[in-house]
Amino acid sequence: MMLFFREFRPRHAFAAAAATLLLGAASMAAEPATPASPPAGAAAGHASPSGPSAGSLPAAGSPGAQSAKADPVVAKVNNQEVRMSDLNDTARTLPEQLRNLPPQMLYSMLLNQLIDRKALAIEAKREGLDKDPAVQRQMEDAADRALQNALIQKEVGPKITEEAVKARYEQEIAGKPGAEEVHARHILVPTEDEAKKIIAQLKAGSDFAALAKASSKDPGASQGGDLGWFKQSDMVPEFAAAAFALKPGQYTETPVHTQFGWHVIQVLEKRQAKAPTFDEAKNQLRQQMIQQDIQQVIEQARNDVKIERFNPDGSPAGPTGTAPPGAAGGAAPPAGSGTGAAPAAPGK
Repeated sequence: MMLFFREFRPRHAFAAAAATLLLGAASMAAEPATPASPPAGAAAGHASPSGPSAGSLPAAGSPGAQSAKADPVVAKVNNQEVRMSDLNDTARTLPEQLRNLPPQMLYSMLLNQLIDRKALAIEAKREGLDKDPAVQRQMEDAADRALQNALIQKEVGPKITEEAVKARYEQEIAGKPGAEEVHARHILVPTEDEAKKIIAQLKAGSDFAALAKASSKDPGASQGGDLGWFKQSDMVPEFAAAAFALKPGQYTETPVHTQFGWHVIQVLEKRQAKAPTFDEAKNQLRQQMIQQDIQQVIEQARNDVKIERFNPDGSPAGPTGTAPPGAAGGAAPPAGSGTGAAPAAPGK
């Protein structure tokens, strides 16, 4: 929403790696392990001519299945098998609109796709591409990613149960006061001098909302700079510190500088937020637990291996693995530096 809301950034390298692994493992870890299941959309309840509901693949072992096998072979390409579980795995990666296709159309589309993949892989091997060092590195990387996700699922998945999330809620949230929130508005301008002129106009009796509409460079200027309610953690530190230091009705009498420009902030109201209910908090708690457990797995894995670091030119790095000044691949910029992931709007 607003440009000065705090950007999400992993706090260090372990968290960055965990965020990467989460892309492949979080959804698996967040839910109890189940056998290969039809993709989302099967609950629509609309029967297709073939029987199963829209969005689901024909399930092995169901009344409509011809085989009693749990994971039947659905195709062979040069005697290499394609199984029903391969289709289900691929179906889970599809966009929702594709998962909602009629079952027989979805089945045919995915089966042809997997047959094409097998045929292309066979042809690539026939041409000797699997011996190409660059291709071998890519294959090793793909295998490593599969192993990483498998380890995360094995170690983290069984821990993230509804009971565990509920216990974390009772320990950390239930019965405790919520965070302090403020309702504020602001005016964002490019220079300190412009901000000082706006403050002078406010002291002379000008209306804050009118000044915001006329001068603010923020997208919310048309609403008089109104930011709604937010918590301290929702904002970049400089903005949050200034806003939460004000009393209702006060505005900052000196400009506040952040990476986005110069702000004049006015606090309209303050309140103590209610503690969220379990249903409101459980998804965030689950993600926190997943990230914490993933970090533990990563730290344990690092402790179990020998790590040697080298500088970009291949020379041995120092004891801490720090590259020399000016070398590429140095440390990532700190949170709030203005680069990286797009900012996330806070929940209201």
